[in-house]
Amino acid sequence: MRAVVITKPGGPDVLELTSEMPDVAPQRNEVRIRVRATAVNRADVLQRQGKYPAPPGSPANIPGLEYAGEVDAIGEGASNFEIGDRVFGLVASGSYSEYLVAHCRTVSHMPKGLSFEDAAALPESCITAYDAMVSQCGLAAGETVLINAAASGVGTAAMQIAKAIGATTIATTRSADKLKKLESLGMDHGICCPDGKFADKVMELTNGRGVDVVVELVGGAYISEDMLCIANKGRIVLVGMMGGSKVDFDLNRLLSKRVILRGTTLRARPLEEKIAAAQVLDRNIVPLIERGLVKPIVDKVFPLDRAGDAHAFMESNSSFGKIVLAV
Repeated sequence: MRAVVITKPGGPDVLELTSEMPDVAPQRNEVRIRVRATAVNRADVLQRQGKYPAPPGSPANIPGLEYAGEVDAIGEGASNFEIGDRVFGLVASGSYSEYLVAHCRTVSHMPKGLSFEDAAALPESCITAYDAMVSQCGLAAGETVLINAAASGVGTAAMQIAKAIGATTIATTRSADKLKKLESLGMDHGICCPDGKFADKVMELTNGRGVDVVVELVGGAYISEDMLCIANKGRIVLVGMMGGSKVDFDLNRLLSKRVILRGTTLRARPLEEKIAAAQVLDRNIVPLIERGLVKPIVDKVFPLDRAGDAHAFMESNSSFGKIVLAV
């Protein structure tokens, strides 16, 4: 089968399309999916660089965390699908390929009316955003959420989900142009902060109270800013570390405000938690998509043989929303 492989750790040029990968077949409780589209994520870039290896049991040299396609083979016990069903979902690695296999309970039916390219832009960003912001941090109607790097795939999904549940949104980005685009997603307040400083403005916007939840997609020094503008009993969830893994902040603020600071990742979770994540997609996110409250935000679509160009575009930090690969 065709697949994009990582020939060695390095830059975008180490990605190579080959037609010589072995075919895959579904085992018990699995389905095989003919992938029609996938999307590029920061984890793919890190895997390509040799900094974030795939979990055991998943393809080590084929990147890709999400897919949209059609069921084309069904293993014993996978009775909830039929050949030809249009599906989407998450895998730990391997979606830059023509075919993949997945446990049937981690696979979801695509919402009607979506193209494969649009559907492929949704699973990772929407599940990550909902899981971090709502399932783990309990964001509720009437609360205020700060979304850092809000123009990213997860950021644009978090913005829409927060608005759908009735929360007030504050978005940060380093680009005024991206901030303008976020207005169409229902952003209540936007902060352009090329220097990474936003806490004072957040406190001004919240009349000195601070925000209830922070979706932190940057990490690094942004955590220090988060601690300066978090409300009492606020919750900060660290999703990404584009800004680095080191931070310096005063623990007295954590104690005095009774703040919860937690980290999260989806990729390495055990099967039962990945099944639960698929249920979040089915029960909580697909209805929002079908009602038009959450929409795929796709910046560019590249053919699979230009995966290296897609990675280079992601690393330029100029994209808004998702970068998709058509398979």
